[in-house]
Order: sequence, then structure tokens, then C-alpha cells
Amino acid sequence: MYFTDRGIEELVQRRGDEQVSMEWLGERLRDFVDLNPEFETPIERFATWLARLDDEDDDE
Repeated sequence: MYFTDRGIEELVQRRGDEQVSMEWLGERLRDFVDLNPEFETPIERFATWLARLDDEDDDE
């Protein structure tokens, strides 16, 4: 198990039954980057990955 899996597991345990909008998620990511600017690049990459998840062209 990766160290980051602990946070993912906690997220699933605590909020696994909730449904959220992409708008809500975007706002939380912005809040996180505002508080932790050193994570701007990884959050940007994660958000881009999520945005393009269904793009068939990115599978290559």
C-alpha cells in the first residue's frame, strides 16, 4: 500500500456515501492550493487528468 492510499481510504470511509458536483470539487481543489501553494502543479495535473479521463485520444 502506498502512503497516499491511507488518505484515499480515509476519504472513502468518511465520505464514500456522499455525491458531489465537479463544481464543488473544483472549489475544494482551489481552496487546497490556496492553503498549500507547493501542491499547485500536482493538483493541476490531477484536475487535467480527471477532465480528460474519457478522452479516447489520450489512451495512446
